[in-house]
Amino acid sequence: MPTETEMRPPLTFLSEEETMFRDAVREFALGEIAPRVKAMEAQGRYDADLLPKLFAMGLMGIEIPETWGGSGGTFFQSILAVLEISRIDAAVGVLVDVQNTLYNNALLRWGTEEQKARYLSRTSTDTVAAYALSEAGSGSDAFALAARATPRGDRFVLNGQKLWITNAGEAGLFLVFATVDPSRGYKGVTAFLVEKEDEGFRVGKREDKLGIKASSTCELVLENVTIPGGRVLGEVGKGYKVAIETLNEGRIGIGAQMVGVAQGALDAALRYSRERQQFGKKISEFQAMRFELAECATRLEAARLLVYNAARLRDGGHPFTKEAAMAKLYASEAAERITSAAVEVFGGYGYTSEYPVEKFYRDAKIGKIYEGTSFMQLHTIAKAILED
Repeated sequence: MPTETEMRPPLTFLSEEETMFRDAVREFALGEIAPRVKAMEAQGRYDADLLPKLFAMGLMGIEIPETWGGSGGTFFQSILAVLEISRIDAAVGVLVDVQNTLYNNALLRWGTEEQKARYLSRTSTDTVAAYALSEAGSGSDAFALAARATPRGDRFVLNGQKLWITNAGEAGLFLVFATVDPSRGYKGVTAFLVEKEDEGFRVGKREDKLGIKASSTCELVLENVTIPGGRVLGEVGKGYKVAIETLNEGRIGIGAQMVGVAQGALDAALRYSRERQQFGKKISEFQAMRFELAECATRLEAARLLVYNAARLRDGGHPFTKEAAMAKLYASEAAERITSAAVEVFGGYGYTSEYPVEKFYRDAKIGKIYEGTSFMQLHTIAKAILED
């Protein structure tokens, strides 16, 4: 009779269903995304034909119940999807990530049945969504919001500007955070469900970025946008809670994105090291190169374990805030280190756009910045270990 310890699977063990899901996403990424990467990077846009394919694969509504057109999957499956896609292209990875771990999760947790039926049926089938929290004066200080929501009868009038909003260029739905009562500080922040067609709402400037170039990062402008009271997500004044709890999950998604980026870079470096010859032998035969690749593989495995653990905790209903912060912190640092090493493995070739590693290197940098900088992750971790 096996003991309880013997029955407990290793952290990286995937169930049959998870393995099949991962393999299907991997095949999709290789077949549908990989051939489009160079063109999307050059144009700074997603291939329009790719988005319907993502929906058809069920990748834009992984946790949404089948009742609303979703896949009825788990959060862990969302993490697997982000990882496998980011292994090919982090720009598509973050599209899927924001849709699933931020917008869909916020609706699933805080939405009314009417809101879920109205919006999740769209995000699972044909509509991209965006999460609009950041502003010019509120980056890491996420709740120093200048955007205002003024009550007017049973409606709210939104005015303000949002910056650096991922998916904004493609989105038809937006989760927008604004302050109803500035005197209450973060307790005045409220979450609103905004539609692209709402009068007074528009998508502004699109940023030209260092990496993840196909992913849209845009300004949002709200000028007297009138929102029915039924489009408040959660309760008035509870937007900070919606944001914090959603971002905790989103950080695991960014950790997965960085693991995928690092894996893609290491895969390329390993292949090249077996092909490139110097001084009459493959560079993979030199001890210095072998040790560098071994260190990269170790960092990658550690990052994967942290991400998997945080995702498993979340699916199991356990506290995971500290673990999510650790996963994002370490995975983003590991990705930066591994992608840099991969460029060096390729030598001069690695510095050119002819080979894939320079893109992985550029794409990795954002991991330490968005959805909470590394400094903010350290703050979260320190608070958890020192104040519990």
